[in-house]
Amino acid sequence: MIIANSQKNVFKKRKQSAVLLFLIVGGLYFFFAHRLNFNGLSALSQIPSGFIWLGQNFIPNETALDGSFIITIIETLIRTIMITITATVTAAIFAFIAAVFGSKKTGVHWTLVYMVRIIAMLFRNIPLIAWAMILLISFRQSEFTGYLALVFGSFGYLTRTFSEIIDEISDGILEALHATGASYFQIIFQGVLPMISSQLISWLLFSIESNVREAALVGLLTGTGIGFLFNFYFSSFRYPRAGMVLLFIIITVLLLETLSNKIRRLVM
Repeated sequence: MIIANSQKNVFKKRKQSAVLLFLIVGGLYFFFAHRLNFNGLSALSQIPSGFIWLGQNFIPNETALDGSFIITIIETLIRTIMITITATVTAAIFAFIAAVFGSKKTGVHWTLVYMVRIIAMLFRNIPLIAWAMILLISFRQSEFTGYLALVFGSFGYLTRTFSEIIDEISDGILEALHATGASYFQIIFQGVLPMISSQLISWLLFSIESNVREAALVGLLTGTGIGFLFNFYFSSFRYPRAGMVLLFIIITVLLLETLSNKIRRLVM
């Protein structure tokens, strides 16, 4: 009887918390919507007309189906993917080094651990688009700017992920390696790295997949890659060609996601 009453009290408290959270979120929505003169119902009613406009204007026509234009899209996509993979692998290498020194299990000193974590947090909390805009000031519109934006944008995220993976390693394994007289770098490269390699590869593939999507947005700012090609035709009101570019981006992202998932299942 006592257990039943305690369970009822727990469910009652959860229900009250859920209702309270719903009221708070709903109250914030209506407050800010009122301050901004935002009408949610009016916005929702405009969605169908927006999709109709997209269907009427972005459907590829004869000019968009031109063979030379399709070859241009494919070549630009391949180049974008190559830059993305290069940038992500670069970020992963530096992220692994930072994660080793920033992990509580393998960190040399607590001051270095916290310093690495603070740097990773700063990099992680600056959006990729913001990195592209910041780097544009110094490096202008170029492929190198896009490359750096992807490296900086991925570094913070991967450093945190890799350090958490290292932190999950059993203390007993590291103590056993210490007991055998292994040096610090022998422990890292012959002990830690083999144990977490499959997880590292999995997250690397996930980052590549995500960065290919982000590369299209970065290209809008850096004037390179598939993002620039889309923006060029969109800003010149050649919507069918812009639609064809968008279609290839969607197909490429879906194919990469499928391939990435299959490889991750094999390595995990």
